[in-house]
Parts: sequence; structure tokens; C-alpha cells
Amino acid sequence: MNDSPLALLGGRPVVTAPGPHFVWPPIEDADRCAVAAQLETAVSIPDRSGIVADLEDALASYLGVRHVVTTCTGTAALHSMYAAAGIGPGDEVIVPSLTFHATATPLFHLGAHPVLVDVDDRGRLDLEDAARRLTARTKAVIAVHLWGLPENMDTLVSFTDEHGLMLLEDGSHAHGATWNHQMTGTFGTAAAFSLNGPKPLSAGEGGFVATDDTELYYRILLHGQYNKRCRREIPADHPLARFATTGMGLKLRIHPLAAALARSQITRLEDYLTGRRAVAARMCTVLDSVPGIRVPDLPKAARPSWYALPLRYEPAELGGLPIERFLDALHAEGATEADQPGSTCPLHTHPLFRTPGALLPGYADGHGLPTDGFPAADHVHATTLKLPVWHREGEVRLADAYTAAIAKVATHAKDLT
Repeated sequence: MNDSPLALLGGRPVVTAPGPHFVWPPIEDADRCAVAAQLETAVSIPDRSGIVADLEDALASYLGVRHVVTTCTGTAALHSMYAAAGIGPGDEVIVPSLTFHATATPLFHLGAHPVLVDVDDRGRLDLEDAARRLTARTKAVIAVHLWGLPENMDTLVSFTDEHGLMLLEDGSHAHGATWNHQMTGTFGTAAAFSLNGPKPLSAGEGGFVATDDTELYYRILLHGQYNKRCRREIPADHPLARFATTGMGLKLRIHPLAAALARSQITRLEDYLTGRRAVAARMCTVLDSVPGIRVPDLPKAARPSWYALPLRYEPAELGGLPIERFLDALHAEGATEADQPGSTCPLHTHPLFRTPGALLPGYADGHGLPTDGFPAADHVHATTLKLPVWHREGEVRLADAYTAAIAKVATHAKDLT
């Protein structure tokens, strides 16, 4: 008879609260009122006015930048940023091989080539590998603040300055994160952010580009904000003004109802982040002593936004127990929100990156992307477990239950082999 306390083997689960255990964004009466009021005001805004202007002003003030342009998605924000930065046919952009695919896929639609680069053991861009992959066509480096943990911006700024490259940022996970007290999204020429459902700042669906470069700002407008907005914001005597009516032919505007939700949410963003940092610190303190689990190693300069808490699984410390088996046991304990990263994975494993010509005829010329040589990205992804990070004081008990479940499974891992 099996007398293991593990729930997977018949024991009592640690987490007994009914799910779902994490829902984002938190919707309050203020959000409902903001969206309802916008519904009565305008459901289409073709220029920079009303709730769109209000949200962009709030975002620019929060980040401390001159210009913000909202978009319908974070992917659209990345697309507009790359296009405005002048990245086009034949250009190469250094992209970390471990990220969400939208960091790189807009480059395909500009005729450019994402050059995948391995990461280090922390999942950050490996600059030695990046240096080996530079060519005369390399135009930019994209910094990705994965899971809301800031990249090392000191080394990235030095690297791009040394090689004469443009530095761009994908801050989709990192609203409010800082490096040496400076906001992520303010180090490079421009930054793109997502406002998708689970992001720290959410519009349900949306995104935005932030920049201090006015010329680049005009080109962002032309990429996806054509006609009225371009005609009113690009000076009439500017060489680009003649394109205002059509722009580049794309409409990537944020929906006013989404803008209303994000504008309401931003008033609470710092409270969210303060709560997340306290809960993340509490969870990491407990998990740091759990065998088989490694918490993020944060430099003193980094203040994360904790989009998620990525844990590294060390099977050798648990008798070689496969991560899948560990996760099954964790789910049986009731910790159902714990999972392995799915679509955020090594980009070279996606068919689109292995054979882009199958969908994008311009890439059928054999200018292939490297599909191997990323051992660290493969290893980091294969050994990552991620948890949600709660922010409310009342959710501390649930966070404690999750860490207790992880500790319980790790302590009794031998029962699972």
C-alpha cells in the first residue's frame, strides 16, 4: 500500500481553494464605469483625441518619454517600431532565440531577417554569440525583458554603441520594470509594449510604441495611424507630410474601449507592481531552499515587474525526476496555475523560423535562418517552470500554498520514481 503524502499518489492536496487561482486584469467598478462611459462617448477615434490622447499622455508621463503611439496589439506595436526604425529588405536584427515569436515575426513582413542568438543561463541575450553573428547587414539589436525581468541594459547599451547598432526594446512583459532606476523601454531608440490580457498593464488587447525621437514618431504614425492623425501631427512642411492621407496603408489603431480600460488600469499599476514584488520576494525566499528549484538570480540593478515567476528545475537534485512528472504531481496538489512556457520558446523550433518560405515567398531564396546552435535557449526552456505572481494582500495565503505544494513535491520526489 502506498503511504506517500503526495496527492498524485493518494494523499491530500495542499491547495484546496477552487480555481481559477489567477485572473488578470483585476476588473473594478472604476474600470466598468470607464468603459461604459467611453461606449457613450465614442467607439471610433481617428485622430489623437479623447481617450486615446489621454492614455498616450499617461503612458508618456509614466515612462518619461516624449512620444507614445497606441496600437491594436503588441505585435502591431513591434511592427510599427521596426518599420519606423527604417528596417527593411535585407536588414538583419539580432533577436534572442528564447522569446515570444512576435518579437521577431514582424521583421518577416518588412523583408528583414531576424538573426537568432543564444541566451545565457539566465535567459538573457548572449553577447558573445551575438558578436559572432554580426554582419555588414546587421542594423539593430532587440532587447527582450522576458517575464518582466529586465535585461542587463548596461552591457546591451555598450554593445550596441561599440558596434554602431540601433538598440530597440520589447517591453511586452515589463511595464514598470527598471534597470538602475531607469524604466525599461527608455534605453533604446524606441520600445514596443503589449497591452494584451495578462500583461501587467492590460487593455484586453492593445499595444504602444514609446520613443523620444520625433522623426521616428512621425514614421510610427505613418505606419498604422493614417489620415487625420498624420495630417494633424506631422508638420505640413515636413517631407513626410505628403504621405499623411494614406500613410503606409495600414490601420493599427487601438480601440477606444480598450484604451478606456488601460487608462483606468494605469492608475493602479504601481500598486499592482508593489504587491507583486512583495509576493515574489516572499515566494522566492521559501523556494530558494527547496531542492531541485532555482529562483531567478536578480542583479541589484534590476527591479522586475514580475509578469511571471520563472523557476529553473534541476532534475539532478531530485534523482533525475522528469519535469513533466514533477508538474503532474504539482497539479495534483492543486497548484493548477503552475506550468511550463508554451509559445514562449526557442524560436528555431517553430516551423515559421525553420522554413519561412513556405508561407513567405520572399524567403524561399535559401537565405535560411539558423535552426540549431542554441543549446542554452533549449536548456533554459526545457527546465523552466513558471508561476503567476499575485499582488493583493489577501492572496498571500494562496501564494504560500503554491510554494508549500512545490516544497512538498520536491521533498517527496523519490516517491514519484
